[in-house]
Amino acid sequence: MSGPDQKATGSPVPAEWANLESWLSTHVAGFRGPARIHRFEGGQSNPTYRLESPSGDYVLRRKPPGTLLPSAHAVDREFRVLSALRGSGVPVPRTHAYCDDPAIIGTPFYVMDFVEGRIFWDQKLPDLTREERAAIYDSMNETIARLHQVDPAAVGLGDYGRPGNFLERQIARWSKQYQASQTEEIVAMDRLIEWLPRNAPAQSGSGIVHGDYRLDNLIFHPVEPRVVAVLDWELSTLGDPLGDFAYHAMAWRISPGVFRGLAGVDLAGLGIPDEAAYVARYCERTGRQDIPVWGFYMAYSMFRIAAIIQGIAKRAVEGNAASARAAEVGRAARPIAEQAWELARNIGS
Repeated sequence: MSGPDQKATGSPVPAEWANLESWLSTHVAGFRGPARIHRFEGGQSNPTYRLESPSGDYVLRRKPPGTLLPSAHAVDREFRVLSALRGSGVPVPRTHAYCDDPAIIGTPFYVMDFVEGRIFWDQKLPDLTREERAAIYDSMNETIARLHQVDPAAVGLGDYGRPGNFLERQIARWSKQYQASQTEEIVAMDRLIEWLPRNAPAQSGSGIVHGDYRLDNLIFHPVEPRVVAVLDWELSTLGDPLGDFAYHAMAWRISPGVFRGLAGVDLAGLGIPDEAAYVARYCERTGRQDIPVWGFYMAYSMFRIAAIIQGIAKRAVEGNAASARAAEVGRAARPIAEQAWELARNIGS
């Protein structure tokens, strides 16, 4: 993995991880030490490290230390879904082993291949040409459409989540997560917690959902404008693909000054498709005519990211955030929640 904000200083494996190399030698086929470790910066969730060794480069992804919200940072689920999707047509890194023994490095973790490529953090892709931007966005669209067409049972994920009432369960989950991580009152979130369950549409279908599919959770080929690996699967489950896609397409509604978004950007000038064109291409690839109640899916998605960001703010307060920018990122919860509530009010009650 490479790209902006993916800088780290290499060092020998820390003393408190003294058991790691022995574990790697036993559980990762062909591993040979010694290993040097690089901490990837820029993420907000599970601490992630590059391991350089004579036998090759690997990535180690672990739960953060400290008190965590229930069901958060599910590296075990990440390991399972990545392993299951290998060979499915969805590009994912090859996994090696999972460890739940805290005696090794203090928290559960798994090891996967290091995938060479580019990670983009700026949705506007300022260093690329118009043609490259268009191709990057098309590959991103194709990849999520491909994921949503995978048969969960065919890849051993038939029991990866409950098949029905996805939106209702997600709204309830993120309402609880938000309330557990609340650091200040956000009136818009309280109103959304009441409004969303009353207005949720019937589930459009069931499939594997990534849960946090966005530009900076993808690795692109070093020189070609195509996705070579999808990362950060801790929120994946079985559910409504349209909820997953809307969460991804939410970037078109959010200002770059608030969070990673495209609202107000000269899309035509940059060669990036507008929201309508992007949604239409997804519908074409997944065999849909259109997406009814798109506004609800957008309000729900904004509520969900606001709850996630609030969790980041809480971790910043408690001092166990994965990124030094956690407090800054956490301040986006309020404006996104207010935007979601404005959208919901316009839909009606």
